[in-house]
Parts: sequence; structure tokens; C-alpha cells
Amino acid sequence: MSTPANEPILPQGAGYGVVVGIGLFFSAFMIILTAIQARYTGFSPKSAEEFNSASRSVKPGLIASGIVSAWTWAATLLQSSAVAYKYGISGPWWYGAGATVQVLLFAQLAAKLKMNAPRAHTWLEIVAARWGTAAHLVFMFFGLATNIIVSSMLILGGSATVTSLTGMNTLAACFLIPLGVAIYVVVGGMRATLLCDYTHTTVLFAIIFVFVFTVYGTSSKIGSPARMHDLLAAAAAQAPVAGNAHGSYLTMRSKNGLIFGVINIIGNFATVFQDQAYWQRAIASRPATCVKAYLIGGLAWFAIPFMFSTTLGLSAVALRGDPAMRVLSPEDVSAGLPAPSAASALLGQGGAAALLVVLFLAVTSATSAELIAVSSILTFDVYKKYVNPKATEQQILWVSHASVAFFAVLMGLLGLIFFYIGISLGWLYEFMGVILGSAVVPIALCVSWKKANKWGCIVGAITGFVCGLIAWLVTTSTLNGGVLSVTTTGGDEEMLAGNLASIGVGGIVACVTSYFWPENFDWDVTRAINSPSSSATSHTHSPKPASVEYEEEKKDQILAEAASVTSHAAERSSDDELNPVMLNKAFRFAAWSSIILLIVLVLVIPLPLFFAETVFGRRGLEAWVVIGMIWAFASAFTVIIYPLWESRIELRDITRGMVKDVFSPGSGKHGAKSSHPSRA
Repeated sequence: MSTPANEPILPQGAGYGVVVGIGLFFSAFMIILTAIQARYTGFSPKSAEEFNSASRSVKPGLIASGIVSAWTWAATLLQSSAVAYKYGISGPWWYGAGATVQVLLFAQLAAKLKMNAPRAHTWLEIVAARWGTAAHLVFMFFGLATNIIVSSMLILGGSATVTSLTGMNTLAACFLIPLGVAIYVVVGGMRATLLCDYTHTTVLFAIIFVFVFTVYGTSSKIGSPARMHDLLAAAAAQAPVAGNAHGSYLTMRSKNGLIFGVINIIGNFATVFQDQAYWQRAIASRPATCVKAYLIGGLAWFAIPFMFSTTLGLSAVALRGDPAMRVLSPEDVSAGLPAPSAASALLGQGGAAALLVVLFLAVTSATSAELIAVSSILTFDVYKKYVNPKATEQQILWVSHASVAFFAVLMGLLGLIFFYIGISLGWLYEFMGVILGSAVVPIALCVSWKKANKWGCIVGAITGFVCGLIAWLVTTSTLNGGVLSVTTTGGDEEMLAGNLASIGVGGIVACVTSYFWPENFDWDVTRAINSPSSSATSHTHSPKPASVEYEEEKKDQILAEAASVTSHAAERSSDDELNPVMLNKAFRFAAWSSIILLIVLVLVIPLPLFFAETVFGRRGLEAWVVIGMIWAFASAFTVIIYPLWESRIELRDITRGMVKDVFSPGSGKHGAKSSHPSRA
């Protein structure tokens, strides 16, 4: 290999080709799918309900695929490999388990959402209906802060890798990455986002399997778990891992790995419970299968960071000293570069190109989730609540589109700002729990517990936020002789203190005040959000001149026709499934299953291995890798094959419609029969 290891392995044109070319290809592909959907199904993105919530009719397989895709950030691939590089096999486990349990536990909130506010567009609408404007504004700060931090991590990780592999200008990468995504989100809305999630997830698993079978099957440099074991043992002998049993990479007994696991769990509670992207998928799902979707999605997602980092993260350690392997500085590791460096060393330009594509798809898929999430908040919680409460369908759609475009530009600016002030992906990933963790418990109580105290939850969120910052800075100052910098504030102990103080104080204040001064909230208030009767009442307009009324009716005619079919079908199916007995049963199932899985993933499996100080031998690592492969194949089946199976009837109808249009233009369109003159 003639290219120096620390130089970009791909030409700069490859970076622009992937970011611009593939971005525009997927935009065109999604626009075509959206047009097919509008023509051959009863769902049109010209309806605001369809644009923002996919008419609340999406089946569990596609929702699970969307959850996997939305939760697969740049950090999922890059930061998980970085912690594998630093801590060994404990890093992939703690990254995967520490970010899976939140999605599993969120199944409970998804069930409560369907029980207590089945027609809400955002979780902030529930806060506003229950606790009023003050609480709405406070928690909107936490919600938008979550979206801003998540989006910044997406752009930071994506641009850093594109620049590392191709030498592409970072400024250009920051702005071009969200560009193509914004196009198909504006055109297709929530359903286009979910379809994009599905296609991205399919490609993501395919490329992950390429890396897995290369590293553990065909590579001349590694080629088997046994060879990986020998290389990791040799690397530990040369440079033992501080805090690991015997300095080994092959042990779960890792002090810093455990600390990272705690930080990971706390921080990801904030980014799941407060990110509208996850509520959006619960809102878009059918009530009867909402819980199922989150449990499947959470378990399927675990395989991605676990297997990806067990493959490329450990390969980056095993290939130290290889002429093709980049020499990684601490700054490179924090930027998430072990994975792209290992991919390049293993497969040359092909590996670098594959990683560039998979990372780009992961970033754009999660970006689409953030764009539609922020668009919903700006539309329903800012514009419709405070600017124009009597907004028409057309006005809501216009604001939704404008919000997507606005936040796409803002994402680029945020990524650029953090890049130039020296904030890395790893630093931001561990910091998010410090400023976001305090609102986790208050939000969960608001949606699920009628006794939750309004002012206790508000004060808890604010107090926890302040205490988290204080604990973080005081710990940093104490451990580093009063020196406060990006480097010193990013230490594991410093971040751990801030994360624990934030979520702990916020949760304790909210729970204690709610216990001693309980409210007795009537859930009928939130169940009335956006109900047909209330919306009909709120849209009474003052008399207007006949000419104005005629123009408005003309503008809204197409929207009304599209919305009538969409909303009628969605309301009929969802209302049939909003049976309180059935929803209570779903919640109990979600509670038991998510708690059992939490105990297994966080306590039963890792802690005995931690306290036993077990160091894996060759057979042990082989079993570890094989189990990961089996999990990855099962995950791929559930989020790639299962969605096709559950939608087989709809796919058949669409195919029939397209065939009819080929032989008799116009006859295949949805509702073509009902438009025949004999209908009268």
C-alpha cells in the first residue's frame, strides 16, 4: 500500500461523491417512493397528519427498523469502536447495553402515550396540557437542547470521518451532509423518513457483515477469533490497559469501562426520553403493536455497536504496528477514528469506501429523524401554540417544511462551531448527560404518573441541571489542580460526577415532592389533545368576504381531499385499537419485559464477569464473537425481512396498481374505482 497510513486513503472527490452523490440519489429514491405511496395507497404527505406522524398507522417491523436507524448515530459506529480500542471487550458491551436499555424502557412510555395522549403530536403537547405554559417552556429547553446536541454529534462524527478518509473540507462536509436529507424529508415527511430508515438499515447490516467476515474469516492479517486473541494479548503485553485485570483487552474487569458504562446509561436516558425522534415513532406506530416495536427495535439495535466495535475497534488494537495502520493519537481516538483506520488497514481503499458509505448512511438516517422531530416541535409547540393557534392545514404544512430547511442549515452551523472550538465527538457524547439528565425522571413522571407534582418536576429539572454543572466543574478543578480546559473537563471521573448529580438530583426532587405533595391529575385532559371534537371547536373562524373564502377553499381543496382519506383510515384503525384494557395489558408487558432485559444486560451478564476478573482465552473470545454474530443475524432478520413480510399485502396491492397503470393508465390509482361515475 503506497499511501502513508496517516494520509487520507481516498481521493477528495470520493468524499464529495458520497456526500453529494449518494445523498442526492437517496433523496431522488425517497421522492419516487413518496410519489408511489401517494398514488397507490390512501396516505398522502399533503396531509399535515401524514407528514408529521405517518397517520399513526405504521406497523411494528418498520417502526423497529426506524428505531434501529434513528439510534444508529455516528457515535454508534465511531465512539463504540473508540471505547473498544481503549478498554477492550468491555467497551462494546457497555456501549451496546448502556444504550439499549433506554429504548427497552421507553416501551413503557410508548404504551402510556397511547393510553393517556393517543392523538398528541409531540411529548411537549402533553406537558403543556397537563402543567401549563411555564412547564412547557422549561421542558422545551431540554427537548431542543437534546436535538441540538444529538445533531451536533451526528455532524461532528460524520465530518471528522469524511475528512480523515478523503481529505474533504470539514466546512463543506458539515453543510452538505444534511442537505440531501432535508430534500426528501420536506417532500415525504415522517413516512419517507421511515422508508429511508429501512433502506439505510439494510445497507448498514450488509456492510457490517462484510467487516465481520473479513476480520474473523478471510483477512490475512487477522482471519479468526484465535488470531485476534493472540494479537490482543501481544498488544496488552506491550502496553497494558490501565484499570483492566492483568492489563488485558480480553476482560470485562475494566474500571474505566465500567465508568463509561454508567456515563453511557445516564446520558442515553436523556437522549431517548427527551428526543422527539423516539416519541415520533411511538406516535406514528399503531397502538396495538407500539410496545412490540420498541422491544424488537431495542434488542435488534444492540447488535450494531456490539458487533461493529468488537470487529473494527479490536482490529485497530490488533493491527498496531502494521504498516497500513494509522498511528492513533488520543485526539484521533476521541474523534472516533479507530474504526476508519482499521477498515483502511484491512481492506485498503475498499474498506475505507465501505466505512465511508455506512457512516454516511447512519448519519443521514439519524439526521432525518432529528429534522422531522425538530420540525414537529417548532410547528406544534411554537407556531401553533404561541403564534397561530388557528392555523390551517396549509399553514401547518408550510411551517413544517420551513422548519426542516431551517434546522438543516442550523445543524451545519452547530457542527462547525463545535469543530472550531475543539469539541470532539467523544467529549460531547459523555457531556450530554450532564446538561440533559436532570429532566429524564420529571418527563417520565409527567406522561405516566397522575400524582406527579408540577412544581416539583420543574424545580427538579432546573436544580438537577445546575447541580450537574457544578459537580462536573468542581470535580474537574479538584482532580486537575484548578485547571479547566476541554481536555481536563473530558475525563471519565469528571463526567461521571456531572452525570450522576444531574439525573440524581432531578429525579430525587421530582419523586420526593410528588410523594409528599401528590396531584390527582385527570388523564381525560391529555386524551382530549387534538381529538376531533376539540379540533373542530378550535377551528371556528370569523366571517370573511366571499372572495377570500373562495380563494382559501381553492387552496385547501387538494389538502382536504388528501387529508380526508388519510385521517379517516388512520382514525378508524387507531380508535379500534385504543381499548383501555388492551393498552393496560401492553403496558404491563412492556414493564416486565423491559425491566427483566435491563437486569440481564446491565447486571446478570457483565457484573459476574467483572468481579471474577475473567480474562478470555481463545475459546472464550471465540464464543463471545459467535454469540455476537448470531445476535447480529437475528437482528438483521427482524428489521429487514420482517417488515417486508408484515407489509406483504400492501406491497402486493401497490404492485398490482403499478401493473394496471402500465396496461391501462389511470386504472391503478388508489380509489380509481370509487371515482367512477356509477358511484353517484
